[in-house]
Amino acid sequence: MTSLETWGSFYLVASAASAALVGLLFVVLALAAERLPATESKRIRTYLTPSVVQLALVLVLAGLLTFPSHSRLSITIACCAIGTFGLGYAVSVLLVGVRGHAFREGSDILYYAILPATAHAALVVGGAMITTSATPRPGLTCVASGVLGLVVVALRNAWSVASSLVSIRGRNNPP
Repeated sequence: MTSLETWGSFYLVASAASAALVGLLFVVLALAAERLPATESKRIRTYLTPSVVQLALVLVLAGLLTFPSHSRLSITIACCAIGTFGLGYAVSVLLVGVRGHAFREGSDILYYAILPATAHAALVVGGAMITTSATPRPGLTCVASGVLGLVVVALRNAWSVASSLVSIRGRNNPP
């Protein structure tokens, strides 16, 4: 059994959790759509889209890593490609959130940009370690840490979005 095969169950759980959370985010958004004032749509996009992107990247990476017959190079390429894309996306979220004054609280920068960027950096570093280390185990552990970090941060952010949507009064129910 190769080192990657021992992580198969982890990536199966990570992909299932990501898919379930994306589905729940769509349900929450659909149910809350009638409650949202038109002025809130930009903020919801600012807060919801990063969570969906993070979970989608976890789903894609977990799917790629469960392909049979991987070489160390193919694992490295998958991890580094997803990680690099995620780093770029986290930077763009940071720039849009700060320049556009879309973030409501200072902690939003941490949860929507810095922590996801850190998790994506773990994917890149772990991917590189897989090829450069004598054994792929440390690299695979680093990649798994990044994947878990993305799921946890996206879960926290999804909860934040869902709880703020619940607190918004409906269009037809003014205060």
